[in-house]
Order: sequence, then structure tokens, then C-alpha cells
Amino acid sequence: MTDACQPFGARLRAAMDGRGPLCAGIDPHAALLDAWGLTDSVNGLEKFALSATEVLAPLVAAVKPQSAFFERFGSRGIAVLEQVIATAREAGALVVLDVKRGDIGSTAQAYADAYLDPRSPIAADAITAAPYLGFGSLDPMIATAREHGAGVFVLALTSNPEAPAFQHARTTAGPSVAGTVLAELARLNRDVAPMGSFGAVVGATIEDTDEDLSINGPLLVPGIGAQGGTADDVRRIFGGVLDQVLPSSSREILSAGPDAGALHDAVGRSADAFAALRSAR
Repeated sequence: MTDACQPFGARLRAAMDGRGPLCAGIDPHAALLDAWGLTDSVNGLEKFALSATEVLAPLVAAVKPQSAFFERFGSRGIAVLEQVIATAREAGALVVLDVKRGDIGSTAQAYADAYLDPRSPIAADAITAAPYLGFGSLDPMIATAREHGAGVFVLALTSNPEAPAFQHARTTAGPSVAGTVLAELARLNRDVAPMGSFGAVVGATIEDTDEDLSINGPLLVPGIGAQGGTADDVRRIFGGVLDQVLPSSSREILSAGPDAGALHDAVGRSADAFAALRSAR
């Protein structure tokens, strides 16, 4: 296991170097529950999420539970999320909680306390966050992450078709919104070794970009597998910063279940593809 006293960036670097760079998503949406022969209920959620976590967490650098699929079941769903976080950590994986929160002032601080303060039962190693109320709105999350050795992944260049209208728009200062986000992350991570704790979310299926992805921090790359992203896409987009890429695959791996052996093989294939990509640099 990594040392929980170290900053998130150092712990993630060690996990990626030791286990390979893959992040396995835990996305218990209704279609996957049905594909596993489970009911769309708290019982089905618990069986799915814990079975997947028990198989995947020992094999990958990080797991990424999507909070919404737990929240839809109310307090009992959140209780399952707590179990997933604990199970993943016991297996040595870091937990990136996909919540995409963004707010200001005391509300942003409350989100930070919920997800990044280790006294909370749903605290994770890192969270995803939305910067569209201004990057400064994330200051409470950034400060709380620093205090507790956690991390924050900020949406920068996402793959959804509506994203360019916001992320490619030019600010009054000239750079794009995405470029501003990336520059702020680079500032937060400046001179940090081996890697900063503040990362960007950059989709695997975006077009080629001229934005500077050299933020000295992790690049969480969703969209691998079922959403169309491939290792070749990652090579094309991330070129000289491949060592910072944390590719995330969810449905392609999870659809191999519920058989534990098939899940193990599916995550192995994904892990091998990205390990080969990095070694070919």
C-alpha cells in the first residue's frame, strides 16, 4: 500500500509505476445491473459494486466510483459507496470519486469536507470538480486537498459534444477556458516532484488539441473502451505527457462480469494495452 501521509500526486505516481496506469470505473447503472442478472435495487447495487471492486481494486492504480449511480438509491446507496471506498483502499487502490462538484464559498467547503476530509465516511483520495463558476471557486477544495494530502481532477477538455461551446470559448484575457484551467493547474503543480496532486480531466475522444497538457499533474482520461477511446487515441492526444495519463475504463471492463475470471481478464487486457503504450515511448 502507498503511504497515506504522502501527497496524492506522489501516491498516484507510485501506484501507476507499480501497478500500471489504469483506472477502473465502478459505474453501477441500471443496464449493467441487468446485464449481470441483478435487480435495479440496493441489493443489486451492493452485489454489483462490491463484486467489481473486490476483483478490480487489487489490479489497478485507482478505481473511480461514479457517485450518481449510488446517490440514486438514497442513504442506502451512499452506504454501499462507503463500502466500495473502504474495500478499494484495503486492496491498495486509490479512490477517485467522480462527483464533478462545483460551487462557491461555504458550499464548496462543505463539498470538500464531505469528500476530502478523512473524518468523513465518504472521503476519497481525490475527486472530480467543475470549474465553471470560475477557477477560484475551487479554492476551498484545493485548500482542503492540500491539508489532507488529497487530489482534485478539474474538468478541462471533455468529450461530450456540447463541451467545445464552453471549453473552447475565449476568455477576455485571450486564452480559451480550457487553456485557463490547464494553466491554473500547472501553477498549482509547479516545482512539485514526482507529480502534482491537481489534475485535469481530458477525454480520450477529443479532437487533436493545441492546448498545453504539460501541467506536471495527472491527466484523468475517461472514454476508454465502450465510449470509443483507444490506446492509439491516447498516444495521439497526449504525446509527450503519456507518463501523466491515468486512462479510465468503465463499461468495457464491467460488461465482462459478473464472472470474476472474465473481469480479471478484461482489466488485464486494458492494463496491458496502456502499459505497452508507455513502454513504447
